Amino acid sequence: MIIDPEKSMLQAPPPYVSPNSNTGGPPPFPHCRPVMTLSTLPPHILLQIVHMTFPQTPAFDEGKVERQRKTLYWLSVSLRLVNRALYITCMHILRSTYLPAYDSLIRAPYSSDPFPLPTGPQSAFAPADPASLRLGTIQRETAILDLFIALKVREDVWADDSELHLERDESFKDLFDLAQPRSRLEDLVRVYGVREGVVAIENLSAASAYTSGNTSPSPTSGVFRQPPTPTSPRSIKGKGKQSDAPFRPTPVPFHSLSVSFSSRKVGLQLNVAGKSKRTIVETDRTRDERLELAAKRLVRSLAVWLDQN
Repeated sequence: MIIDPEKSMLQAPPPYVSPNSNTGGPPPFPHCRPVMTLSTLPPHILLQIVHMTFPQTPAFDEGKVERQRKTLYWLSVSLRLVNRALYITCMHILRSTYLPAYDSLIRAPYSSDPFPLPTGPQSAFAPADPASLRLGTIQRETAILDLFIALKVREDVWADDSELHLERDESFKDLFDLAQPRSRLEDLVRVYGVREGVVAIENLSAASAYTSGNTSPSPTSGVFRQPPTPTSPRSIKGKGKQSDAPFRPTPVPFHSLSVSFSSRKVGLQLNVAGKSKRTIVETDRTRDERLELAAKRLVRSLAVWLDQN
């Protein structure tokens, strides 16, 4: 046996450590990556996988279109309820599929914009992480589109299964005679109100900012007011006289506003701290009037109401 003195000076290899052992140190195999699951896949790959579940050939007892409708029904009632990532993926497919049918049922001269808007700023160049995306949206017409999808996928599958099934036209009539124009009018009030400085948009995490902190609702009128700021000695003219600084009322948060809609009148309702709603402004409208005109009148009336209260 020949002993090499150089080799005998080398350190012994580290002892074997089980991956399940809780030693608190670095992992024994740092090059090993965590196992990818369906929920941790990148969004574009997950979207491609879900899209490949659609059948491309007819079956012996049903056609290709009927099989694809059943897949859309499965996305709506089953797959999207698994987790957040699959919900975002399924809703992307469902909304893009049924948006043309939704637009075809919009009553003239009403307008429509059900595309969901994010609740927070999102970078267009950063990769989207489904686990960090919020499911809510400030676009209220998006909820009407989702209700239409839930109704449409069921009616299509039931009509394919039986020729005796009669589609309930009154269900779609309620959506597009009342729910769609009312939600669209609320979105228009948000757009015009923010432009005029009478409506404020907040993040979901700061929904109660007007009931805590520096701002507080008036117990008598329910109008959100900004507390007066202390004046400096330079703003005082003479004894006991103060400069006439213009008072700017705090904009009303959008989450506390809703619209009352009818064929003759539209109004804005205010809901403060979960209490019952009360109408604060109201204006007349004609049956075939554009929603944009009614929204502008409501915003002007809201500005006058804020100045008076």
